[in-house]
Amino acid sequence: MRILIAEDNLVIGEQIKQSLTDEGHAVDISNDGEQAAFLAETEPYDLIILDIGLPKQDGLSVLKGLRRQSIDTPVIILTARDSWSEKIDGLDAGADDYITKPFHMPELTARVRSLLRRKAGLNNPLITKGNFNFDTRTGKAFVDGIFVTLTAQETAVLSYLVHNPGRFISRTELSEHIYAYDDDRDSNTIAVFIRRLRKKLGTDLIRTERGRGYLFEVE
Repeated sequence: MRILIAEDNLVIGEQIKQSLTDEGHAVDISNDGEQAAFLAETEPYDLIILDIGLPKQDGLSVLKGLRRQSIDTPVIILTARDSWSEKIDGLDAGADDYITKPFHMPELTARVRSLLRRKAGLNNPLITKGNFNFDTRTGKAFVDGIFVTLTAQETAVLSYLVHNPGRFISRTELSEHIYAYDDDRDSNTIAVFIRRLRKKLGTDLIRTERGRGYLFEVE
């Protein structure tokens, strides 16, 4: 899944990026509100982590601008511990969740996972189809209860598919959501990842339809 971090504190931003990257997400960072607004309006993010106190354009203005354009990307706002009014303003402006600084990184990553599941309409963090299981909390896949080793890119492709069940996903869309802004994107490699996933997890897991893309159907 692809995530935008809008945070002007370089240390905090890099810490969040590292934690989310370790969980298999593609992550972009913006250090000011103007750039954050531009990226959020032009790139297909699955979630945005938005600091309220950004330079050039504050986070609340960025959020309001996105919602005015009907961009419904889930947003977690970062606020100061004692600034309860910012929390209320952010939620009223269209934020989906908030976390106060300073925070524990495991709490933030747990909120990210929860919000991504909620967006996908997944009530259970464990996705099951036949003898296949995928744990969205850990990014681990199992077949017949046995852990299957996947590469980071294979996990990213699988995660995006299971978070978008019941609809066809094109190669282009997959490449847009598993690579960060500055990464070299090659939609042709997606077919390679799909073949590897089928070899490791079973040929019936992911359906392909020419001209439409790939489909993961839940039971």
